[in-house]
Amino acid sequence: RYQEMEIAKDNPFASIDVGGVGQLVDMACQRGRATRPDIKLGICGEHGGDPSSIKFFEKVGLAYVSCSPFRVPVARLAAAKAAVELGTVPKGGRKAAKAAKPAKSGKKAKPSKGKKATGGARR
Repeated sequence: RYQEMEIAKDNPFASIDVGGVGQLVDMACQRGRATRPDIKLGICGEHGGDPSSIKFFEKVGLAYVSCSPFRVPVARLAAAKAAVELGTVPKGGRKAAKAAKPAKSGKKAKPSKGKKATGGARR
């Protein structure tokens, strides 16, 4: 419907509107990095599997995209193509990209020993 009414060139729920929401994404990335330079930012959802959106996300420096399984081959190819076109391929190529370590997760909660659940809030 957005295309019929000429509000947007593409479906905004499938492809990022670079001039609108894209500016907000770029601003959020810049402000996030200004506060925490080592922050890892990414996108999840339909936009994560759209080649034109992936190119934009590579341009603003997102670290990853997440998409539905059937979109993974297209997303990987689009991400590689965008990195080559924009000159953002890591030095060392694939080996350098694989060497990046995932963020450490928090400790797992330990089960309580011998205490019954009270069902209410504790003080």
